[in-house]
Amino acid sequence: MSAEATNSATPGPVSGAVTPAVPRRKSRARIDLRRLGRAALLGPTARGRLPDAISHVVDAHRAHHPDADLEPLRRAYVLAESSHRGQMRKSGEPYITHPLAVTLILAELGAETTTLTASLLHDTVEDTDVTLDQVGEQFGEEVRFLVDGVTKLEKVDYGAAAEPETFRKMLVATGNDVRVMSIKLADRLHNMRTLGVMRPEKQARIAKVTRDVLIPLAERLGVQALKTELEDLVFAILHPEEYERTRGLIAENAARADDPLTEMADEMRTVLREAGIQAEVLIRPRHFVSVHRVSRKRGRLRGADFGRLLVLVNEDADCYGVLGELHTCMTPVVSEFKDFIAVPKFNLYQSLHTAVAREDGQVAEVLIRTHQMHKVAEAGVVALGNPYTGPADEQAAAGDGERADPTRPGWLSRLLDWQEAAPDPDTFWSTLREDLAQDREITVFRPDGGTLGLPEGATCVDAAYAQYGEDAHACIGARVNGRLATLSTVLRDGDSVQLLMGQDPASEPSREWLEHAHTPGARIAIQRWIASHPAPGETGADQSEDGAPFRQPAENAPGAKEQPAFRPGAEGAGGRPASGVLADRPGAAVRLAGCCTPVPPDEITGFAVRGGAVTVHRAGCTAVARMRGAGRAEVGVRWGDTTECRVTLVAESFVRPHLLADLTEAMAQEGAEIVSATVEPPTQQRVRHTYTVELPDAGRLPGLMRAMRNVAGVYDVSRAHAPAQRA
Repeated sequence: MSAEATNSATPGPVSGAVTPAVPRRKSRARIDLRRLGRAALLGPTARGRLPDAISHVVDAHRAHHPDADLEPLRRAYVLAESSHRGQMRKSGEPYITHPLAVTLILAELGAETTTLTASLLHDTVEDTDVTLDQVGEQFGEEVRFLVDGVTKLEKVDYGAAAEPETFRKMLVATGNDVRVMSIKLADRLHNMRTLGVMRPEKQARIAKVTRDVLIPLAERLGVQALKTELEDLVFAILHPEEYERTRGLIAENAARADDPLTEMADEMRTVLREAGIQAEVLIRPRHFVSVHRVSRKRGRLRGADFGRLLVLVNEDADCYGVLGELHTCMTPVVSEFKDFIAVPKFNLYQSLHTAVAREDGQVAEVLIRTHQMHKVAEAGVVALGNPYTGPADEQAAAGDGERADPTRPGWLSRLLDWQEAAPDPDTFWSTLREDLAQDREITVFRPDGGTLGLPEGATCVDAAYAQYGEDAHACIGARVNGRLATLSTVLRDGDSVQLLMGQDPASEPSREWLEHAHTPGARIAIQRWIASHPAPGETGADQSEDGAPFRQPAENAPGAKEQPAFRPGAEGAGGRPASGVLADRPGAAVRLAGCCTPVPPDEITGFAVRGGAVTVHRAGCTAVARMRGAGRAEVGVRWGDTTECRVTLVAESFVRPHLLADLTEAMAQEGAEIVSATVEPPTQQRVRHTYTVELPDAGRLPGLMRAMRNVAGVYDVSRAHAPAQRA
């Protein structure tokens, strides 16, 4: 059977693990399994009358859905009870108590009637003679779909020896409706609550699986109420000594005569009441794992560290009103402010986070949200109800029995997308485990105002594939917060990212990108491309084995001509005769400095060098100050009537295939003759090109530089400012 755990009343190592006796923590109503067991043994009641055994479920359900039709719940209970009759849990309780407890958990979270109906029936197909067809006939296709999904999940081994392909198929089958996973999480929570009489080694095995797979799933689905209790239960089993120490800290704090959180909550109520803001201020005690984390981070804990203050209001605008009042009338800790309302977290979570300090140095964390935000923060996708109750045209099937779930969080949507692209089940499984192991997710902003949710540590490569899928193969760079950045740049929460895309449809990713890809989507897309494009044995002059181009000089580039062999002049590098420059030394040979290649109408200056020649530099050349300091005689020079010029340009670009050909073609179209070209080996996905070109008219230089900048992948073009070389 799928639920082998024993009654929570049975002594065991987990007993009392969830909520210690802390006076100010209001415990959740717990189901009385013994009473339900006795009620279940009495069998179903008369038609139309709700059985006593589901009274807890009905009360919790009506609290969230007062107008709900309870008849499906009655019929589901009758079928489940009659089907499981005679089956017992290891504790000796009637088996029906398990689906009842699971359903109560979901009812308390606000699940709608269809989910609760499926929850009551979730073990019938696996453990009894009831068939899926019978479920469909009696309760409809929605309930059938959910029961089928949970049944498939029950067959999955989540441990290290799990069959990856099996899990992949199960996830695909269930991921199209998040309610399936909600039922599974509630099922695991009840089993964890009642794990006491199992052998310690089996408790540890189940706890590890819960920690590694199901708790991260609960986090990503936003079901914090389940996630936090599961964390505490796992903590008690896997780290009993640390658990008991934490339990002692909480009990010691609860016994204190003074409570700084209570005092600060009263002060907040006064501030908000005087401001005319209708708000409810509550104290939210931290759960065990949270207290343990804070104690490891801060050392000795103070009273305000054992909980948070929660402010609930009616409207979004009131959240910001509360924030303003608290920051005005109390002492805010500005570094602790985060706005998850304007930018919700990946799991639907919305709230304002801040912190305020007392004069004695105690700091209280404050959460500000609406009642609806709070409901979603606690229950996540469970609180969103049935996503298929809209108009008929919104419920259209996607084909092959799959349906698009409009409430599905972005993480789950991405998961289902990249599992299709995974080249093999093992890759899928390993990347899934890596993704689930991520503790935090960051949000970055796109130029169009949209956002991307990425795991902490993600790079621009990950952002590109998150936004464009496999079209990101054409990405050639990025701007992060307005500044040019390499694709390997690690992003931070709140960064603004503009991805620069090439226009070549045949663009290819660099194999180096794989080193900087952290998300499953990016890694799988790059691996797929590498698998279908094995590296050639030999590479051409413009592309290396790793896909990084431009490792060779461009002597044969379009528009190039053989470089003349200049004899280096004096100080100032290899110059060339300058027939268009007039010097104040009649008869002196005049040369344009090769270090800065001045062209009309640059401001220029000349220096007398060895051999009686005059070298002409741009006024801003780095060699000018050096030559003046060395006492070189300065010679007056000016431009003559000629408009022909030679200039050296430096282009900075991102690595991409075919860029060299595109760039030199653009230069040729502007009438530039390339005298020489040097392309340096790429570093960090960037490459530097240096071109010396001749133009028939110096007035064409701005247009040439503009045309070079317009080539996809080129982000800067400038005149050379090389330091002078000593002859």
